[in-house]
Amino acid sequence: MIKNLKEYQKKKKKLLEHNKFYYDKSSPKIDDSKYDDLKKQLISYEKNNKIPKNEKKVDNIVGYRPSEKFSKIKHSESMLSLDNAFNKSDIMDFYKKINNFLNLDLNHRETLFAEPKIDGISASLKYIDGNLVQGLSRGDGDFGEDITENLKTIEDIPKKLKKLNTGELIVRGEVYIPKSKFQNLSNKFANPRNAASGSLRQKDAKNTAKIPLKFFAYGTIFMNHNLESKQSKFLEFLKYQGFKINPLGKIIKDEKDLLDNYQILENKRSELDYDIDGIVYKIDDFKLQQRLGNLTNSPRWAIAHKFSAEKGISKIKNIEIQVGRTGALTPVAKINPLNIGGVTVSNATLHNEDEIERKDIRIGDTVIVQRAGDVIPQVIEVDTTKRDQNSKKFIFPKKCPCGFDTIKEYNKVTKKYDAVRRCPDKGYECNLITKEKIKHYVSKDAMNIEGLGKKVVENFWNLNLIKLPQDIYKLNFEKISQLEGWGKLSAENLKKSINKTKNISLEKFIYSLGIRHIGQENAKILAKYFQSIKIFKKLLFEKNNLFKDLLELDGIGETQINSLKNFFSNNTNKKVFEELIKNLSISDFIIQNKGKFINKTFMFTGGMEKMSRSEAKQIVENEGGKVLGSPSKKLDYLVAGDSKPTVKKINQAKDLGIKILKEKDWYKLINF
Repeated sequence: MIKNLKEYQKKKKKLLEHNKFYYDKSSPKIDDSKYDDLKKQLISYEKNNKIPKNEKKVDNIVGYRPSEKFSKIKHSESMLSLDNAFNKSDIMDFYKKINNFLNLDLNHRETLFAEPKIDGISASLKYIDGNLVQGLSRGDGDFGEDITENLKTIEDIPKKLKKLNTGELIVRGEVYIPKSKFQNLSNKFANPRNAASGSLRQKDAKNTAKIPLKFFAYGTIFMNHNLESKQSKFLEFLKYQGFKINPLGKIIKDEKDLLDNYQILENKRSELDYDIDGIVYKIDDFKLQQRLGNLTNSPRWAIAHKFSAEKGISKIKNIEIQVGRTGALTPVAKINPLNIGGVTVSNATLHNEDEIERKDIRIGDTVIVQRAGDVIPQVIEVDTTKRDQNSKKFIFPKKCPCGFDTIKEYNKVTKKYDAVRRCPDKGYECNLITKEKIKHYVSKDAMNIEGLGKKVVENFWNLNLIKLPQDIYKLNFEKISQLEGWGKLSAENLKKSINKTKNISLEKFIYSLGIRHIGQENAKILAKYFQSIKIFKKLLFEKNNLFKDLLELDGIGETQINSLKNFFSNNTNKKVFEELIKNLSISDFIIQNKGKFINKTFMFTGGMEKMSRSEAKQIVENEGGKVLGSPSKKLDYLVAGDSKPTVKKINQAKDLGIKILKEKDWYKLINF
């Protein structure tokens, strides 16, 4: 279980390091159960604690960047990861989000299609005029590795389709090794999943051909939705074309049907000749899938239902406080190691100070620890009957290890103090925060500097080689080559890796700064608004007006604006910012130049009968337009839904001469 934000960030970094070994090297340093346990702990912490908006959540992280051994090719449509569900409550939340987005009755149950979640390797196949012309790995979700020749060695993958002779078809599926066949392989790989990954990523396809790889087709991309109307029908179409599809796929009518099927498959999983770790549910109707669309890293129309949690009993040896990049102090229980479902657990999250107080968790307590799927282990209950009579309440430290007095921020909306206690450092005064900021800066979702991982940053910090992010660009690689564990080749590789990442997009750069409450989505909104680093740099000297203008942006509120103000009011932050942009080539944000709403701005008020405002906003952005958060002279259209539009906003729009569209006018405009 993860106790605090610092531990969360520390373990998240560890997960990303394991991703490299897991996805890229096909040579994991920990077994699948330990990896899943680590990921599950992180997701559990994310669900039970307030995560800074600039932190990319673990269940949004997709694979690992493509290997340099293979050509890197952009996917026709991103291969996204799936959100996870662990219990009935999560499933009900999935139904609720669908109904809210589609503006349906909350009791409505859209038909789903359920399939076992194969623990294998995702692949995307491209067919042109019925011929297999390209096969890609998932890679980082946007770009995959060209492993066409390796995929062609798999008998389950048709090289020529039986019935489809014209046009382009993308088929996505999972490559796996049957458990019965894996037993006959050498002990080079830890499990069938890793064996499949390693086999697919060999340079010589002849070696891949020696491995008994299999393939289940599971879907396609939006582009091919014209071939069939439903997920279930499309799988039958693929079967007709010569693909293998999972025979355990099932239409799901409601939650009772869903939970019954879940129980059946969980009981059956040990009998199957392939590993599964849950069930994937997809909206069966393709038109609704397209309407729902995708979030940044996962589709709205699908979810993975992981198999049930496992528990164990242990004793807390100590409670450590970890400090994260945003200053959050997170408590972690160090427990006597125990085995839960084949995974050795020695840490468990305690979430935050309030959680410790609510459960009265103390050092020396005997506790029940739970892990579910890939969620971080957590302490769910204390056995007070086994508590030592001399035990004392755990007193959460009021000071950060750096010496600053910690604070709890007051939330004006909830009118309560946050559960998380923080170090108030706004710049780089706290060493613990600074180290975490540097780790964030070099991370995959930020600058993505390969070879400069968490442990390397720690080592370079201790050696006084890096104390601020800009020090990365002043490293003495001759000196590094002489360090223990290094050499000329590894030092040169690090140098190349750093230089390779100097060309960066504006949105990535904004995110890499690690500004609190500025996550990837916020960074993209800001990049789209400022368009260039030259304009964004004006925030360094801005006092009022530019920050005020940001309130117009849909998705940027007072919380984000205050965070930006705090960041750019700190002299150290300003210095770091200016030093970084001297060393980088930051590309302008590319504005979409096609779509019916190019150079047009919209704002929505009130509810609509046929769609949610979220869906309407997505339509505008997909067509190249912008969505604003408040009326101004920059606004072209105010769309007023029939249900309770804000009179004040309508009057403001009228005063500014902005065109007001009624709900029926909006539907007519988009041909809905």
